[in-house]
Order: sequence, then C-alpha cells, then structure tokens
Amino acid sequence: MTVLSNLINGISLGSIYAIIALGYTMVYGIAKMLNFAHGDVIMVGGYMAFCAMTYLGWGVLPGILLAVIICTVLGVVVEKLAYKPLRSAPSLAVLITAIGVSYFLQNTALLIWGSDPKVFSSVVSLPSLKLFDGQLSISGVTQVTVISCVIIMTALVLFTSKTKIGKAMRAVSEDKGAAQLMGINVNSTISVTFAIGSGLAALAGVLLCSAYPTLMPTTGSMPGIKAFTAAVFGGIGSIPGAMVGGILLGIIEIFGKAYISTQLSDAIVFAVLIVVLLVKPTGLLGKPINEKV
Repeated sequence: MTVLSNLINGISLGSIYAIIALGYTMVYGIAKMLNFAHGDVIMVGGYMAFCAMTYLGWGVLPGILLAVIICTVLGVVVEKLAYKPLRSAPSLAVLITAIGVSYFLQNTALLIWGSDPKVFSSVVSLPSLKLFDGQLSISGVTQVTVISCVIIMTALVLFTSKTKIGKAMRAVSEDKGAAQLMGINVNSTISVTFAIGSGLAALAGVLLCSAYPTLMPTTGSMPGIKAFTAAVFGGIGSIPGAMVGGILLGIIEIFGKAYISTQLSDAIVFAVLIVVLLVKPTGLLGKPINEKV
C-alpha cells in the first residue's frame, strides 16, 4: 500500500510539473525560446491569489481568476518589453534576458511581500477519497491537480489543432517567415502563446501552494527548473510530451525520496534526464527536426 501511496503522490506532484511544463513547451514550440522567468510567474500567481483571499477577503474562484488575469497580462508585457526586441538576436542574448527578468520578478516580490514565508490556505475543499477500507487516502488537492492537468492538456491539444489561432501557432512554429507571408500576424500569435503559458503558470502556482502551503519570492524557482526538465524529458514542443514528462518526473522524485535518499532526490531526477537525453536527445515524445543547410 505504501508503494501505491507513493505512486499517487508522484502523479500529483508530476501533474503540477506538467501544467508548468505546458507553458514552457508552448513558448518554445512557437517562439523557439526558453522563458526561464516562467517559474517566477508561478510565484506571482501564488501571491495574487494569496492577497485576494487573505487581504481582500475574496472567495477561491475570484482569487484564482485574479491570479490568472494578472499573470496573463504580465506574460504579455514581459514578452513585449523584454523578448520582442530580441526576436532576431542570438539565443544567448535571449537566455540572459530571461534570467534577468527572473531576478527582476523575484526581487520585486521580495520588496513588496518581504522574505518571510506566507502560509497559503488550500483552495481545494474536496474531501479525501478513501480506498481499500481507508488504507489508501487520496487528498482533494491531488484529485483536483490530476483532473486539472488532464483537462488542460486535452484543451490545449484541441485548441492548437481545431481553432484558427491554434493553427496559426502551429504555422508560426513550423516557419515564421512562411507564416507571415500567408497573412499570419506572428507578433500577435507569439503574444497569445505567452498569455496562455502565463495563465497556466498562475493555475500551477495556486495548485502548488495548495499542495505545499508555503509562499516565498523563490517559490517558483525549483519547480520551474524541474518543470523545464520535464518538458525536455517528454520532448519540448510536444504538449502530450510535457504531461508525460511531468508525471514521470514527479513519480521518479517521490520514489527517489522514499527509497533512495531525500537529499539525493533532485540529483536522481536530473541524472535520469541526462540518461534520457543521451539515449533519445529529442525526449520521449519529441520528433527530430531536419534542417536544410
């Protein structure tokens, strides 16, 4: 029963990684850039929901909605101010800018809310699910997290394959120049991608703080890095790959803590990633891209 309990905990943690990784993989898939400030948008989402529910006295849904709106706007503003001017710049310049934006958001949060941890009240009131005569308990947060992950991934797959904006995203992902010649507004498409990714980051931040109720300016840093690892693990640019990579990474981390070492669990996660990249550099569900020279 302990193994099954650890498996459920791993799927729960992995689902949070998967939701964060979906934002990474969408931005990379369309804009071909790594937004390392994504983890700090998660932190902003957590703080927005915390302020709405604690200081303003709002309910859960208005608090989550405020977090999603603020993070969506933040994502678009960051893209317009920091990344759009570097659209044709070398990838190293974009990477350094992303790190700079990350530090800016962390230190801004530090000035506004201070370094003291905030206790985040869970937004989930769903009762625990008891199985096997009560020997196995699945918390409400776990249930909501896993269901949310499946719904979000399914919605994104349908969005990118069925809607006009989604098809425009796929076209920009394939070839920006050709997409622009076909009348697609590349800048608007990339902005929409950042908006969706940042909105997902807000949801992930609320779920993360509900599962691990401590909120700090650095809250999103390590989950953000691990979610990026999950995106690469599953095949960055692939929406199903982000979900598969996130869940597998969560399971590996929980089992590593339970059966090997709590202190070495992070090292185990990244070691598995290195092995996967050595065997299959495109990730589990990634597809190799042939470039004409």
